[in-house]
Amino acid sequence: MHRFLVGLGGLLNRKSMRKIVFSAFITALTIIGLSPVVVAQDEAVQHEEIAHSEAENHEEHGHESKFNPGEMIMHHVADAHFIHFIGNISVPLPVILYTEQGFEVFSSSNLYKDHQESFYTSASTGNSYRIENEKIYFADLDGNALHEVAPPMDLSITKSVFGMLFIMFIMVFFFIGIARKYKGASAAPKGAQNVIESLILFIKNEVAVPSLGAKKADKFMPFLLTVFFFIWMCNMLGLIPFLGGFNITGTLAITIVLAAFVFIITTINGNGHYWGHIFWPPGVPLLIKFILVPIEIAGVFIKPLVLMVRLTANITAGHIIILAFVSLVLLFGQQSAVAGYGVGVGAVIFMILMFFIELLVAFLQAYVFVLLAALYFGDATQEAHH
Repeated sequence: MHRFLVGLGGLLNRKSMRKIVFSAFITALTIIGLSPVVVAQDEAVQHEEIAHSEAENHEEHGHESKFNPGEMIMHHVADAHFIHFIGNISVPLPVILYTEQGFEVFSSSNLYKDHQESFYTSASTGNSYRIENEKIYFADLDGNALHEVAPPMDLSITKSVFGMLFIMFIMVFFFIGIARKYKGASAAPKGAQNVIESLILFIKNEVAVPSLGAKKADKFMPFLLTVFFFIWMCNMLGLIPFLGGFNITGTLAITIVLAAFVFIITTINGNGHYWGHIFWPPGVPLLIKFILVPIEIAGVFIKPLVLMVRLTANITAGHIIILAFVSLVLLFGQQSAVAGYGVGVGAVIFMILMFFIELLVAFLQAYVFVLLAALYFGDATQEAHH
């Protein structure tokens, strides 16, 4: 960590880099300061429209509609079949379903009417589909979801999948460009190349070598670097205001795949010493082995699961906290405008602080994931000590 900070310190001593960092800081501060206010206003407009619609629908029954914070929060942290930017501006994503008639592809805009969940009848197959809480079901002729019927296999490009593919494209484009600069280059790296090199050396010298040893570190470096930059860039994408509110690494379907890769690599590279300590720990009394061996076997599966849960929970928690303070403003605003503005000042200040904390968390969670993965690899490949 010290080497990484020293390297960054050297970068910041350059006059041009100081200007870039200062400009980026001012821009980030402006965006972060304004975004909670705009998001809160945007949420207020949306829920005011929904509340007005519900009030008209339930007027004859005397029901009073109220803002539901839990529904709003879960709607924004969950995956979706569209990318919502601000207000009524959203981009539909392709829906890919597999049924008995084969694959069926259409736009997710067909499943929504006036920004409300609806149903769609395919002209090619005649199947009707309805979306409820972002899950697609078969529907009857009246548009009611058939919950008792097995739903179609959903292979859609959802918001998290789109964000993941976008980050993968950025990584390939970015790192190929940087790699070309090293071919026959004698000059010292500069700009983004210098920053990336500092991060690569940080992962190698502070994560891979201490956990795996100098001889085995290079073997696992491609995986560790890929996962580190993928998680970090996905986390940073989710912090950019008005860009869809991505929660990529907060989606279990994605983090479970990352954890599965760690499990597979650990299992394949495990040597006899590693498996011997799991299935028959040396120097342990026989009766204790009957207790210890099941625990060790369970630990093989628990370790990658811990990686998955830790990453998902920490990233999602940051989004939930910020949205909770947005909800707090809206709840007090329902009582009176004065209460809404009074609470809003403190909430916005706290949200700004949370945004800066989330910038740190975005890096830390990527670092912790690769650190634990490297420790698992090192444990699986270490030789017996005599």
